[in-house]
Amino acid sequence: MLPQFQLAVDVPRGGVLFALPALLAVGLLEGAEGLPLPPGYYGIDSLLMLIAFMALARLESVESLRTCAPGEWGKLLGLDRIPEVRTLREKIQLLSQGDQAEKWSADLCRRWMEAAPTEAGILYIDAHVRVYYGEQTKLPRHYIARQRLCQRATADYWVNAIDGQPFFRVTQAVDPGLIKVLEGEILPRLERDIPGQPSAEVLAAEPLRHRFTLVFDREGYSPELFKRLKVRRIACLSYRKYPGDDWSAEEFVDGTVELRSGERVRMPLAERGTLLGGVLWVREIRKLC
Repeated sequence: MLPQFQLAVDVPRGGVLFALPALLAVGLLEGAEGLPLPPGYYGIDSLLMLIAFMALARLESVESLRTCAPGEWGKLLGLDRIPEVRTLREKIQLLSQGDQAEKWSADLCRRWMEAAPTEAGILYIDAHVRVYYGEQTKLPRHYIARQRLCQRATADYWVNAIDGQPFFRVTQAVDPGLIKVLEGEILPRLERDIPGQPSAEVLAAEPLRHRFTLVFDREGYSPELFKRLKVRRIACLSYRKYPGDDWSAEEFVDGTVELRSGERVRMPLAERGTLLGGVLWVREIRKLC
């Protein structure tokens, strides 16, 4: 059914419509016609908008819709009502079959990178643990720091732009660790999709040139990994896991550092060349504090 919007007063959660231009600008509905959804009362555009509005309204699960008035939510979509929970679950299950949803997500991510090639040149990789409260499968247990408990959970690896905006996410039911996920799933996709990478001729002519830069925390610390990334001409920034002795205060010099926000701050910094694990020389930079 085609949406038909009508004049209404006092619509609950109507504020989510202020985000509609932003959702369309990031391409939420672009290429969605290829998703595996048979013809029916609720079209793919209405379903995607409903799921986006649920996220904006802080509804954490499909079950949360049981406490919502279907007619009031239907007004936000230009329909007389939204699907009931069982119907919505069936639609989501249809969308998740095959690899069409994954291809649509990858195309969307690729368009984001092409629209912001500068931001795509420096990428932050961060891991988060997501607790699983269902009963359909027995997932491995992870330590949840915020709850100080071991619970069944999945590991999500987010790949974000330099300004913090997310590009894509890799979910691992059985978490092999950041290093294996990075080399096995994240890097092949980045090498294929990041726009504006230097050609093989440019890389051969400029030995210090790299394709792009990755930033990750101590979980990815590995001199062997750093060496393999260097061979692939990929730069990386990380914390040193075993820093050793403090450096003398005489080595530090006040410098001006420009933050991502454009703010300039003064920091006492020092730099050394460091041989990590006996396999790779790197630049080590420390801040005096």
